[in-house]
Amino acid sequence: MKITSTSCICPVLVCLCFVQRCYGTAHHSSIKVTRNQTKHIEGETEVHHRPKRGWVWNQFFVLEEHMGPDPQYVGKLHSNSDKGDGSVKYILTGEGAGTIFIIDDTTGDIHSTKSLDREQKTHYVLHAQAIDRRTNKPLEPESEFIIKVQDINDNAPKFTDGPYIVTVPEMSDMGTSVLQVTATDADDPTYGNSARVVYSILQGQPYFSVDPKTGVIRTALHNMDREAREHYSVVIQAKDMAGQVGGLSGSTTVNITLTDVNDNPPRFPQKHYQLYVPESAQVGSAVGKIKANDADTGSNADMTYSIINGDGIGIFSISTDKETREGILSLKKPLNYEKKKSYTLTIEGANTHLDFRFSHLGPFKDATMLKIIVGDVDEPPLFSMPSYIMEVYENAKIGTVVGTVLAQDPDSANSLVRRIEVPVPRYGLRARPFQSRGPDNPGLLSHVTVGIRVLDVNDNPPELAREYDIVVCENSKPGQVIHTISATDKDDFANGPRFNFFLDERLSINPNFTLKDNEDNTASILTRRRRFSRTIQDVYYLPIMISDGGIPSLSSSSTLTVRVCACERDGRVRTCHAEAFLSSAGLSTGALIAILLCVVILLAIVVLFITLRRSKKEPLIISEEDVRENVVTYDDEGGGEEDTEAFDITALRNPSAAEELKYRRDIRPEVKLTPRHQTLSPLESIDVQEFIKQKLAEADLDPSVPPYDSLQTYAYEGQRSEAGSISSLDSATTQSDQDYHFLGDWGPEFKKLAELYGEIESERTT
Repeated sequence: MKITSTSCICPVLVCLCFVQRCYGTAHHSSIKVTRNQTKHIEGETEVHHRPKRGWVWNQFFVLEEHMGPDPQYVGKLHSNSDKGDGSVKYILTGEGAGTIFIIDDTTGDIHSTKSLDREQKTHYVLHAQAIDRRTNKPLEPESEFIIKVQDINDNAPKFTDGPYIVTVPEMSDMGTSVLQVTATDADDPTYGNSARVVYSILQGQPYFSVDPKTGVIRTALHNMDREAREHYSVVIQAKDMAGQVGGLSGSTTVNITLTDVNDNPPRFPQKHYQLYVPESAQVGSAVGKIKANDADTGSNADMTYSIINGDGIGIFSISTDKETREGILSLKKPLNYEKKKSYTLTIEGANTHLDFRFSHLGPFKDATMLKIIVGDVDEPPLFSMPSYIMEVYENAKIGTVVGTVLAQDPDSANSLVRRIEVPVPRYGLRARPFQSRGPDNPGLLSHVTVGIRVLDVNDNPPELAREYDIVVCENSKPGQVIHTISATDKDDFANGPRFNFFLDERLSINPNFTLKDNEDNTASILTRRRRFSRTIQDVYYLPIMISDGGIPSLSSSSTLTVRVCACERDGRVRTCHAEAFLSSAGLSTGALIAILLCVVILLAIVVLFITLRRSKKEPLIISEEDVRENVVTYDDEGGGEEDTEAFDITALRNPSAAEELKYRRDIRPEVKLTPRHQTLSPLESIDVQEFIKQKLAEADLDPSVPPYDSLQTYAYEGQRSEAGSISSLDSATTQSDQDYHFLGDWGPEFKKLAELYGEIESERTT
């Protein structure tokens, strides 16, 4: 097998290196390929000599973006079986076969009919086969090969992330890395230099530089100062073909901003300042502002102000306004023009955030001199004290002098000292403001507060703290404490407590109660005898005396009321009322009422029980075992023998038509029923008699029989009966041979019925 591949070179689109590569890979008119021959992209071949010829194909090459008028020649298929007589037919299948790639089935020449783009598809996989044109039998096995699209430089480099915004600190060292930019090229990076990109800087020199291979942007100058220039616009270009002439290029913009560092100390615009402050300025108020300038921004410009020297350190203070970065001068103590007319302060402003890399640029602080001029102001008179406290006894007469206040004018050296007396007001005592007018300017006023404390006089006697309800039990013992009392006094503590409690010495000794002073402003009442009786006396009165500790001492008398009450053993009061005497030997009133109520309820229950017993009917069946049953009475009278609708007699005539036996859920009685003897005609009861006997036996032996008091009747009156009618209407006038003694064997449920029929039998017998 032979392969021939001839390349058509377009001088407009193909560069010299591509011509050289194509010439190296396809300058022969034909190549003989054995079965194991491999043709590489670079045109190298590795031949393994085998004795058998083969039909193995590897790849062809086609140039992308072909713009010629004729189809582009790709290559040639050839088989050793082809003698040139047209007997061999070449067939091409696979990707693009028949549409993009066509083959001359006689010569095996392959052409490309369309312009191809390597960036869209890099290669095509096809299959080649050679067959006999006459017999359509394959001369060579089907073989796979690749047509690879060769790249040309038709794509410019692109910056996918641009434009860029980046920052770098000012005063950075030369060569500090700022940013790395990357451009991408869609061309084939494995072929030639079409995708080999080189970076260069078009704008931004001499401040910045770019690495041509890596695209890293770096600073190109020392100590770039933000205060001199803050923003830079740098244009970076990326060019393929390794930057050679004819290469395609793309560019992007990098906006670089220098960030601030603390490389500038604060500076006061002036070395000397002067400030006027009136002596009437309030303590704590702001009297002036001062500011030092700092070229830095943000936290690098923060500073604090302080007073480092001067004769006004104790009079003035300075603070820092963080928003405006100003020093606020405030007054710590009041000013007095007459004592000192000026002050001198040395104020310093220093940065709070220092960067030691720039400490060589000097101390990051500055100082200035501030002279403060105190202004004279016409001041109101001044009192000798900021406030006054005076004392006066209560009940003082109107016009009594309580105290004196002093005031003078500070503006006059020999100002008149005014003395103001404070009299007792007509309507009581209270704290009140006083005012004083200056002699030079009567319109200026000063105010001072005078507090008057009213002193107490012992003019109120002590009295009991409250009204006491004192109770003594009938079973009290001598010396028993029955109550504790206390006293109060409207006067203050100096004329009130301590209180003394005692009995009136002018009265005779009380035989029932005594009083003990506890010496803690309380007193205890004690009993003198053993027992008290309400029947004899239920209320006692005890006069007592109370004195206070004032000078002179005042006293008062009071009378305590002591009630006698009945108490429990634990001392709880049971009752103190007189009506309780009637039941003292027995029960209380509440207990009597409860007993009476219970008796009434019991009587009502007895009357109701008797009434119900009389109105209740005696039951028909009295059972010793108290068997409870439901008796349902039906008082329907039948229509006689002519009534054929009351019961379907066909069931008796045809026993086979009767329903199948259905069991009941009732409880089987303990005593079995005794069947009665009946004499039936054998001629007329061939079927019915057997049916009745069967049902009777089932009823006797059935464990789920109906209730005990139910009765199943199976009867049939046939034709030409010698017994006549079986109706019981006339049975009362005839003698019956029926024996009812078996009812006594049926159990207690039929006891009453057996007694009734037993009485009837006895009457008939008699």
